[in-house]
Parts: sequence; C-alpha cells; structure tokens
Amino acid sequence: MEFSYVNPTQIHFGQGKIASISDAIPSNSKVLVIYGGGSIKKNGVYQQVESALANHSWLEFSGVEPNPTMETLDKAVALVKAENIDFILAVGGGSVIDGAKYVAATARYDGAGWDILLGKHNVTDAVAIGAVLTLPATGSESNAASVITRAETQDKLPFFSPAVQPKFAVLDADAMKTLPERQLINGLVDAWVHICEQYLTLPTGAMVQDGYAEALLKNLLVLAEQYDQRETLQWRENLMWTANQALNGLIGAGVPHDWATHMIGHELTALYGVDHARSLAIIQPSLLRNQLAVKKAKLEQLGSNVFALAAGDDLAERTIDAIEAFYHSLNVATQLTEHGGDKTKAVNDVITQLESHNMVKLGEHQAITLTQSREILELAVN
Repeated sequence: MEFSYVNPTQIHFGQGKIASISDAIPSNSKVLVIYGGGSIKKNGVYQQVESALANHSWLEFSGVEPNPTMETLDKAVALVKAENIDFILAVGGGSVIDGAKYVAATARYDGAGWDILLGKHNVTDAVAIGAVLTLPATGSESNAASVITRAETQDKLPFFSPAVQPKFAVLDADAMKTLPERQLINGLVDAWVHICEQYLTLPTGAMVQDGYAEALLKNLLVLAEQYDQRETLQWRENLMWTANQALNGLIGAGVPHDWATHMIGHELTALYGVDHARSLAIIQPSLLRNQLAVKKAKLEQLGSNVFALAAGDDLAERTIDAIEAFYHSLNVATQLTEHGGDKTKAVNDVITQLESHNMVKLGEHQAITLTQSREILELAVN
C-alpha cells in the first residue's frame, strides 16, 4: 500500500453555497460559464450564479449534452481562446464538468483536442476550473478525470490530468430538486459502480480504503431503500456527498483498480446512446460472474460486510445476485436491452470498438482480453 494522495479541490457544501463562488473565483478573472440544456434557468441555479458573478466579467456557453461531444466542446474552446478566458465555471452534472475539463485543456494546446484523448498530448497546463454540481453521480467535481465522446466516429475515451482538477466545487443539494427520477437513479448506480471498480479486485489489507468503500456502498443501499424520501434535503445531501466520496481518489489510493465495466460500458453508450450508469448495470453483473474466480475473496467480503449475507460456499455468487437485485429494485436493467438492434451485431460492434481503442487487456490483472469481453457481453445478452 504505497501512494501519494492529495485532493486540492475545495468543497463548499450546503444550502446557499452557490454565493461562495463570488470569492472563490479571483475578481480579475474573465469567466466562461459552461452548462447544459438550460435546466439551471428553471431551478434557480443560473440566477444564483448570475448574482454571485455580479462583480466579475463573464460569458456563457450552453448546450453541453449528456456524454459531451468533442464537436460541441470545440466551439467552447474557440470562445475561450477568442475571448482570453482565464477561468471556467462548469454548472451541471458530470457531463458538463467533464466537458469543461476538455475545454480547459484544449484551450491551452495548439493542436486538435482529440489528441488528448488519444494520448498524443499530455496535459500539463489548463485554464482554471470551478464547478457547481447539479447532478451527483460521477465525482467529476473533485477529481482529475474526464470522459469525452467523438460523435462522428462513435468513440468515447477518458483522459486524466491534475491540471484539470477543479479548484473548488459547490455542492448545494437544492440544485437537485428538479432532477428527473431517471437521473437520480443513475446517480445511485453510477456511484455504486465507481466504488466497486476500486474495491472489487483482490484483498490488499487496506483497512481504511476497504472500510470506507463499504460504508459508502451501505449508504447507497439505504438511499435506494429510502427512495421515497428523495424529496427531502437529507436524502439529496447524502447522495451528493456519497457520490463525491466514491471517486475523489481516497478509496482508490494505494489499491488495485478494475475499470473494465466502465471501458466496456463506454462502448454501449457511444454506439447506442445507453445512459452511462445503465451501461454499467448491464455489464457489471456479467463481468463479475465471468471473473468470479479472481474476484471471489472480495465478493465474499462485500457480501458479508455490505449485504450482511450468511457465510457459505456460494457467498460470492449470492453477492452478485444481491448486486443485480439492487439494480432491479431501482428498475434498472442488467441485460443488453437498450441498444435497439440485433444483439449479435451489438456484441460484435462493441468488440470491434474495444479493439480499435486498444482495450484488449482490461481489469486489475489486465487479464480481460477481447475473448473475455465477448463472453461478458454474451452473458449480458443471455
């Protein structure tokens, strides 16, 4: 267990905290506010941001879509360069924040932004970023990761750089009040899989990381059980903070990571428009069954410590069943049902994309080859 850990993002958590951005952003900064489809103008968030930036010079860029595309974001890059923007404020969920990271990095690069996703350009400099979170799910508001889609080629790829870590993030659960139920449920599922990708690997004896991961997973189970309380501030705040902690780097420090569920799921999203979280729910149970032999010990630990399942030779299998039941309790599918076409072709198309993206050795042991990925997808179909 060896690591260097720091999370420099300052969190402003609680009701009314959007006002704090007036002091969090230097008064002499020229700000670009980036947001999505305009829901922030209906729930009062935009008006609060506007008030907080009363003494700042700022512009806005809207229209960042779910699973943000390079094609849309490059328009924001041009605006940042033309207007000499030196601070970007992302107001939205993970897609908007991920998009802002791409814009911040590409604006300080003379080449094509997609070079960053292909690993041809290592991001060491970026425009400063702050975030106002409206949809808890990805943890993007306080980490250095971003996932971007290239619509033209149906590619969806991640990049990582400390340079795009937000300087601050505002987490006011009142911003969640008008979220559609589908997005709330996606937040629960997304956070769950983020934790599992850092926990369901192999035993390491990392008591803090394991114990904290288990506490977060139990939080999500309770929030799912109390879903009828989703209109309460307490429910919203607990989801918002749990989703943040799921992927702020702490539970993943010094332990093996998996992320195979994400890499395969990204292809479902890029090809068929499946919601990110729902692509994960489709893949994860089948992946866990495929990888049962190498994940058995941690599955048993999760089953015992999170689901309180009784010991037994089939504990790992029952744990996977319990994870699947958790998704089903939220009416989230765990089979390949949302792609809108022939299932054999869907499997073949995903495998082709994985190969083209060099996703040929996935998982904590780099042992999930295209053969295993195909088996996982076929199991998700059956």
